[in-house]
Amino acid sequence: MTARIGVVTFPGSLDDRDTRRAITLAGAEPVALWHKDKDLKQVDAVVLPGGFSYGDYLRAGAISRFSPVMESVIEQAKAGLPVLGICNGFQVLTEAHLLPGGMLGNDHLHFICRDQKLLVENAGTAWTGDYRQGQEIHIPLKNMDGRYVADEYTLDKLEAEGRVVFRYLDLNPNGSQRDIAGITNEAGNVVGLMPHPEHAVEPLIGTGRTDGLPFFTSILKKLVNA
Repeated sequence: MTARIGVVTFPGSLDDRDTRRAITLAGAEPVALWHKDKDLKQVDAVVLPGGFSYGDYLRAGAISRFSPVMESVIEQAKAGLPVLGICNGFQVLTEAHLLPGGMLGNDHLHFICRDQKLLVENAGTAWTGDYRQGQEIHIPLKNMDGRYVADEYTLDKLEAEGRVVFRYLDLNPNGSQRDIAGITNEAGNVVGLMPHPEHAVEPLIGTGRTDGLPFFTSILKKLVNA
């Protein structure tokens, strides 16, 4: 039976189709989910893609958090459903309190688009099993509100529990505290990161590398072996 991975489309989502293609390349079946529909169509995992949901009005991800589909995502994520939030999706996950902390505007106040070097800190989540701890990868990064922030207690807790999944290497592109590029929840089924792995799955596009594909092969193997 083929694993089915849902990809939510909000008004302003830009990378939902790219994400569905990445899922196909990994060998799973992508399932389009609409933000107004609470039905997750019995998918085995969900991806909240990048973009500018609702134009980032009010605050990035703040309005999407109240979309009907998020009621189901929040409920099922707490029950163990694997959920990946990419860029705007990461912002939505923090607004939904599925991940701690929040996002502020880049410290240089400019939109950034670059090939970003990352350090894999946690290869034990549902979405990172095909990486190895300490691995260095290159993933495209594009954001305006990508600065991860949290209080010192939360940051210390993330560090102590090994829940920092990725850190920026060589350059902190947006001022994120402790160079954090991605984190996970306590159970390891919910992961959020600012860079875009769906743009690094084929050698002819994005970075010209396939460093992002293991996100999608990782969850496929996790689901098949569950």
